[in-house]
Amino acid sequence: MNGSKAKKLSTDSYKGVRDFYPADMAVQEYIFGVWKKAVESFGYEEYGASVLEPADLYRAKSGEEIVNEQTYTFTDRGEREVTLRPEMTPTVARMVAARRRKLTFPLRWYSIPNLFRYEQPQRGRVREHWQLNVDLFGADSIEADVEVISVAYRIMKAFGAADGDFEIRINDRKAVLAGLNGARLSPEQMRAVTRLMDKKDKLPRDAYLAALKEAAGADIDPAFEESEATQAAVRALSAAGISNARFDASIVRGFDYYTGIVFEIYDADPANRRALFGGGRYDDLASLFGGDKIPAVGFGMGDVTMRDFLETHKLMPAPRAPADYYLCVMAPEQAAFAAATADRLRAAGSRVAVDLSFKKVGDQIKSADKRGIPAAVVIGPEEAAGKPLKAKDLKTGAESELP
Repeated sequence: MNGSKAKKLSTDSYKGVRDFYPADMAVQEYIFGVWKKAVESFGYEEYGASVLEPADLYRAKSGEEIVNEQTYTFTDRGEREVTLRPEMTPTVARMVAARRRKLTFPLRWYSIPNLFRYEQPQRGRVREHWQLNVDLFGADSIEADVEVISVAYRIMKAFGAADGDFEIRINDRKAVLAGLNGARLSPEQMRAVTRLMDKKDKLPRDAYLAALKEAAGADIDPAFEESEATQAAVRALSAAGISNARFDASIVRGFDYYTGIVFEIYDADPANRRALFGGGRYDDLASLFGGDKIPAVGFGMGDVTMRDFLETHKLMPAPRAPADYYLCVMAPEQAAFAAATADRLRAAGSRVAVDLSFKKVGDQIKSADKRGIPAAVVIGPEEAAGKPLKAKDLKTGAESELP
């Protein structure tokens, strides 16, 4: 390179995304595991899809603002406009619409996709995250809404949350839109107003009212009574033993496709008082692909806000050691015997790591202890020749003979 030094590449990750070192990955897998166990207990099945979708899917289903301002959209080599998915609901609606005549309804589906949004990174919000999506298709009763909200509640309980740690806030978007019709707003004004209502808690009161006036073209301060649907949902949840659900007129959700009951789960701790996740009913979405409407209700729960909640409420899982036994090998001559020993222990159901550095035994034991591995086994020439193997408990120092 003409004698000049090559520029060193940065070790920083792309802004707004995360690297998962083993300790972080363990927490991530814990979150995924709790999600899967909880939703599968309700009979939900897992599905998946590509991270790439035609950009038009989000223009039609999520709105121009999402595509123009918040997505990673590009033109591929075939001159097609493609988007890295910012959400999963349009994708699952497309999938259901594609095979609607072959599927057996009601459908209970879930997935844990990674999603991409180009926005300003901040606490609880990054540019790439993973999200549990839970959807129930083919049931238009209030009982279906209640089931989906109950799934969300059971997930929170599965993480160890007490009822006082979080709150379920419910509203009826259909009633909100009906109430706004009296203001004679255009479709564009209606979308602008509902999106502002969704951000009400994030804006000072004066700024909120000024923004509403600008969006609506007149003074407006939406306030709505609780609808019969919301009352029925709260009653049904209470009857099911879920007592931390209540009506909240400010819950409208930001996407245009919601058609009925909408809800959000809020962290009740002052240190993290915010919406954790939410969802609602979207009966019209699948019909945009052709055919009749398919009733649907669901929610999305992100891994970032879930981890913030676990940290805030001291519910993080205890670190898990990468192995049950750490075999400290004194010299290369014992490596084959150590490998055979490790295989026998693994066959018996244990997790085993073998140190192949051949450092001093004391240094190898320190390495095991630093990793949190509970027991070390020293393998030298005597052990390779048939001397019984002993496992040393690295917390107590006690030794026990391996079978």
